[in-house]
Amino acid sequence: MSTKIEDTLAVRISKVLAERIIAGEIPAGAKLRQDHIAAEFGASHVPVREAFRRLEAQGLAASEPRRGVRVASFQLSQVKEVAEMRAALEVLALRHSAPHLTPTLLNAAEEAIRAGDLSKDVRSWEEANRLFHRTILSPCGMPRLLATIDDLHAASARFLFAAWQSNWETQTDHDHTAILAALRQGNVETACSILSRHVQWIGQRPMSAGNGTVRNAFAIIG
Repeated sequence: MSTKIEDTLAVRISKVLAERIIAGEIPAGAKLRQDHIAAEFGASHVPVREAFRRLEAQGLAASEPRRGVRVASFQLSQVKEVAEMRAALEVLALRHSAPHLTPTLLNAAEEAIRAGDLSKDVRSWEEANRLFHRTILSPCGMPRLLATIDDLHAASARFLFAAWQSNWETQTDHDHTAILAALRQGNVETACSILSRHVQWIGQRPMSAGNGTVRNAFAIIG
């Protein structure tokens, strides 16, 4: 019984830490202190270590010899890798999902598009964006594939939040509208082609690096 409790606690700890990392509340390079986290959650070190392993598997943390576990940093090459992986896996999921997309699901996807267009901040836009993708992909009947796609969306969200911590610019997602129109018409290959291009588009904007210099920040905008 204690093992099951520890497993459940590890999942909860990893989810909370993942949310903080993705939102930028814990910055890249910050050390994840096992003692502090165990105290915060009233846990032993066992579930905390398991939570760290989960974060490492998601690419959100990295273990360094004699330095402990730190929040993973990311480079443009990693943003591109996630974008390419999403393109391949989401197209695979959509091909399996398309035959099972009911009018109700397609209407829900349209509502997600509308919510994204009305979003006033990056967090609500990202939630609407993720909901659209999840809605059109969830009927694929491939839970492992969907779990992997969820992890990639978490990475995409982290890149997005890092690039748009402030001065969010409202996004109108014409690609989502085009994907939905193709699905309504039964044109799955067109929908897949648009989706593949859509998730591989990487936005760029200048950001202050905090020391008086400016650097380019990159994010998957889709």
